[in-house]
Amino acid sequence: MPAFRYQGRNRQGQKVQGEVEASSSAAAAALLQQRQITPVHIVASTVSAAIGEDILANLKQRWRHTPVGIDELIMFCRQMNALTRAGVPVIRALATLAGSSRSATLRQHLSDAVQTLQSGQSVTQSLGQHPDTFNALFVNMIRVGENTGRLDEIFIDLSRHLERERDTRKRLKQATRYPSFVLVALAIALIIINVFVIPAFAGVFAKLHASLPLPTRILIATSHFVIHDGWLVLLILVASAVLLHRHIQTPLGRYRWDRFKLKLPLVGDIFERVMLSRFTRSFAMMARAGVPIITSLQVIAKAVDNDYIGAAITGMAEQIQRGDSISRTATATGMFSPLVLQMLMVGEESGTLEEMLNEVADFYDEEVDYDLKSLTDRIEPLLLLGVGGIVLILALGVFLPLWNLSSVMLHHR
Repeated sequence: MPAFRYQGRNRQGQKVQGEVEASSSAAAAALLQQRQITPVHIVASTVSAAIGEDILANLKQRWRHTPVGIDELIMFCRQMNALTRAGVPVIRALATLAGSSRSATLRQHLSDAVQTLQSGQSVTQSLGQHPDTFNALFVNMIRVGENTGRLDEIFIDLSRHLERERDTRKRLKQATRYPSFVLVALAIALIIINVFVIPAFAGVFAKLHASLPLPTRILIATSHFVIHDGWLVLLILVASAVLLHRHIQTPLGRYRWDRFKLKLPLVGDIFERVMLSRFTRSFAMMARAGVPIITSLQVIAKAVDNDYIGAAITGMAEQIQRGDSISRTATATGMFSPLVLQMLMVGEESGTLEEMLNEVADFYDEEVDYDLKSLTDRIEPLLLLGVGGIVLILALGVFLPLWNLSSVMLHHR
């Protein structure tokens, strides 16, 4: 059956293009109309043209398919809360937001969700077909809201959850911005010194035929290595980064990398508290929504964004399924402090687990805030020592020969 390339517009008026197989152009137009696409241009597809257009279409799709930002998701949840609370049908609300969203990726995903809803699927299935935008936690919360008729409340809970996540990310970026800037500036300065400054001094010293002190010889050798063999080091670093990235994409590599991040000096404890705050906050939200404990833990284990902690949470779910209590399974993980374990035990025995989980999340948030505020104070001495050491080496390497030369000249006089 011949193939036809087409260009048209969907129900939202967006431009679409692709290829369909039909007996004639009229049959292709009828098929597109069944798919709710208004054809604008239909032409018989040749192999070369199809290949070229497919490559171009794939490049355009990759260029346009940028990840949906957390701000767009927060706005989406708040708008859906307002629309569903006002009694607007879900399919109409999604269609409205699909036409007004600033993110092209989110617009496309919402348009796909509208088409899926029109075919008779549920809201959960419609949003769940894009896990890169709507993760397992998001989809399961929507499922609870859809089954209980409290979809508007679920959307506002999700928006608050995402706002806390956004605030945590901003605090982490603010705490690491200054050290990152200093390290980048220091690296650029070292490259400039090794490539331009030290070779100029080395030429002067070579013309004078003077014996150079050890710091100067080290600086000249380092500069020579950077200029002539630096590309090899750069190649090794790039290859190592590529291999590490590929290894992290594997389940075992991701598990090892997530465990390694939690053991980094200065920031490892902060990462762990952030993940535990995310876990307890998500657990409290799902408990308030009425999600079963085992299901909640299984979902959060995938949404916590750390495979090492996720494996511990999965172990908790398995032990609870065998009849263990939440507090005992939490103790077995070794991740929670005695104070937190006591709060979980009280919440489990008194039936106020949701409140205790929120208290635990607040406790971790306060710890993270304190650690982030003191992170710069702990890093600054190390940065000063590093910068001071480099300046001292450069000063000794450059000025010691000059002092030696001046003393020799004075001695000859």
